[in-house]
Amino acid sequence: MVQKTLFFRVNRLNKLEIKQLAMPALGPVDFAVAESETVTLTGPSGSGKSLLLRAMVDLLPHSGEVCFAGQCCEQTHPVIWRAQIGLLPAESFWWSDRVGDHFPPLSDEQLRWFGRLDLDRAVLDWQVSRCSTGERQRLALLRLLCHGPRVLLLDEATANLDQAMTLQVEQLIKTYQQLNRAPVLWVSHDMAQTGRIADRQLRLGRDGQITEVRV
Repeated sequence: MVQKTLFFRVNRLNKLEIKQLAMPALGPVDFAVAESETVTLTGPSGSGKSLLLRAMVDLLPHSGEVCFAGQCCEQTHPVIWRAQIGLLPAESFWWSDRVGDHFPPLSDEQLRWFGRLDLDRAVLDWQVSRCSTGERQRLALLRLLCHGPRVLLLDEATANLDQAMTLQVEQLIKTYQQLNRAPVLWVSHDMAQTGRIADRQLRLGRDGQITEVRV
């Protein structure tokens, strides 16, 4: 039986490593995302991109290893792992109808993030059911960032946003990444976006294999 630690070791090399990760119809795949690096993941619909992200946060059964800063998922308590490896799913879930119930106590800097995405802090007292699809998408990103993950796994983070807001979201994520030296793995179907944000590009094919895209 593997003993799971209740803490997460601090390591200057914030590297995310995926080793022989496999599940039905996917993998095994090997790749890494370096500290402060943005890697985009593209591929046809149904190839398993979202499933891969869910497996990386240990929400789906899989074989192989996912490690960050020298510590692997199987050695880490699930609550601690999912707090450090932050997943923004394509469709976020809300367990309370008050927006603010989903956020931790916020610093002044975090409150300023709301303004950067054209949201007033009064939104914290709104009902989730009042929010538009685009507002919920921005709030889901803010919820993730305000909980302070050390890795960002983003599944179509700007799919429902217009071009101007898409650029604002990209800039906020970049700011967060630079402050926290965070690896970012970003699923996107927007090739123009991929060209703007990616340090490297990966593609997941229908055969369940990942290849690097040469640009």
